[in-house]
Amino acid sequence: MTNVTESPATSARTPSEGLLQVEGLSIDFATDHGWANVVNQVSFDIGPGRILGLVGESGSGKTVTSLSILGLIPTPPGRISNGHIWYAGEDLTAISDERLREIRGNEISMIFQEPMTSLNPAFTIGDQIGEAWRVHRGGKRATADKRAAEMLDLVGIPNATRRLRDYPHEFSGGMRQRAMIAMALVCDPKLLIADEPTTALDVTVQAQILELLLRLRDETGTGIIFITHDLGVVAELCDEVAVMYAGQIVETAVGAELFQQPKHPYSEGLLTAMPQLGPRGQRLASIPGRTPEPWAMPDGCRFHPRCGYAQDRCKTGAIELRQLGDTREARCVRADELDLEGAR
Repeated sequence: MTNVTESPATSARTPSEGLLQVEGLSIDFATDHGWANVVNQVSFDIGPGRILGLVGESGSGKTVTSLSILGLIPTPPGRISNGHIWYAGEDLTAISDERLREIRGNEISMIFQEPMTSLNPAFTIGDQIGEAWRVHRGGKRATADKRAAEMLDLVGIPNATRRLRDYPHEFSGGMRQRAMIAMALVCDPKLLIADEPTTALDVTVQAQILELLLRLRDETGTGIIFITHDLGVVAELCDEVAVMYAGQIVETAVGAELFQQPKHPYSEGLLTAMPQLGPRGQRLASIPGRTPEPWAMPDGCRFHPRCGYAQDRCKTGAIELRQLGDTREARCVRADELDLEGAR
């Protein structure tokens, strides 16, 4: 449990070149057990035209991390207790609400995880997609409607101009998800945060959306943070991967390195738990135990109660994320000695 009494101070640090740098980010929530640390010292960079995959079980801190970038952590009960989020040279944790509203939905957009709760049932799909365009770009309603129709067509909604007048309940789950994607892309953002954007889609539409994201990256240089449980999608789409567990990044890798040879036992568990073709009746692999509650994190490595490789040295003291060569990091004291299994 974190006991923080001071707000994070504005840093005089000059951020490195790039689109977004998250530096030492920690987020706490007030609970019946006191302040609970749900994101702990998370750092990552993303440059223009790059796709970063954030993977991990539910409750690992992926969505909370992404919401903090846009200033969408409810305060109270949440707070950023430490760290900085640099975007194009500005610290998003220190800028005014007015400036953040200029960035949100215009330069940085987000595809939210639950389209039915993110879309307003009282307004048409066209109104909701066009709103961001009208707020940030101005112009007449007809211009916004034309842009909204273009975006619906881009994400594969047939009869786009007619469907602008529909309400969310008149769309299927997959169509609502595509409408959310259209809403996020309407202002051509420089950074797109995609939180499980293909969860409600069938395989064919999923492939179309992934192709759209790749085209967006290649044609406009948009940076993308892609949050997912689907490691198969990560292998196909992402340039870099960060694995999160219990609020911490436990491993980072570039390209296919994670899938060929993971360096953290949790990453191995995720990879071996992927469904595989095999004999009929073969049981799926799983990771034993469950993710710890934020107010009851174990000492030492947070994964050690579930880890088959844990030793006494894993159970005490802070375990740091350390460099393993030029492109790998792992939060494991045995990373140099373990020969872990990759994707089959």
